[in-house]
Amino acid sequence: MSGAAARRLGPAARRRAARGRRPAVLVLPALLALAFLAVPLLGLLVRAPWATLPERLFSPEVGQALRLSLICASAATLICLVLGIPLAWLLARAQVPGRGLIRALVTVPLVLPPVVGGVALLLVFGRRGLLGQYLYDWFGVSLPFTTPGVIVAEAFVAMPFLVISVEGALRAADSRYEEAAATLGASPWYTFRRVTLPAVLPGVIAGAVLCWARALGEFGATITFAGNFPGTTTTMPLAVYLALETDPDAAIVLSLVLLFVSVGVLVSLRERWIRGPV
Repeated sequence: MSGAAARRLGPAARRRAARGRRPAVLVLPALLALAFLAVPLLGLLVRAPWATLPERLFSPEVGQALRLSLICASAATLICLVLGIPLAWLLARAQVPGRGLIRALVTVPLVLPPVVGGVALLLVFGRRGLLGQYLYDWFGVSLPFTTPGVIVAEAFVAMPFLVISVEGALRAADSRYEEAAATLGASPWYTFRRVTLPAVLPGVIAGAVLCWARALGEFGATITFAGNFPGTTTTMPLAVYLALETDPDAAIVLSLVLLFVSVGVLVSLRERWIRGPV
């Protein structure tokens, strides 16, 4: 496009024309990156045993792992909601000393290898752990290698997704409505329930969905802290790991279920990511 022709275009048309220009040197690496990410997933679809898929989906082993995974991921998400929303509010609204350190601690599970997280949970909640010894001696409660242990491990690795999402929504929300409610005599708890929480509900839902999906796919912390006992702690990721050695087709079926869940999460959150925080 010549300079004179560009000047005759309006500002919006010039911006669209600028976005339409693609440096040729970036196209090939972009296509290679796309292929690198997509080809393994396509391979999973190509090698899937489609003829026996319904039968395998309803087999006892797959059904057991799927049921346990759904129960544990949902319970872990509930724990994250109960504990994570107040923590996100504390980081976004309260003036507390060491807030930067608190935020860093919240995000540590995002970068910490899950196996290390499982070891840390064992050292704290194990039968001889810092807290686990008292749980066992006083109440007879032992979390490792149990279904509640799976829930604890999944909540540990998934909670940062909820906290970060809700904190971002709280920071983006207009605080004048809360100030107006306080001026009219509303208590802090009433203001939080009737004003703050409804305003950030899309962020809470997005964080809960991400949290649930992360909990559903957790492997390292679960196998380290809760072990791998069929019917008790064998979730779908662990079942995939076991099935690879004995029944690869079952491993592919379980992987497909996790893949479809992940795609569903991405599709459900696409509009929020495009529009940004509410």
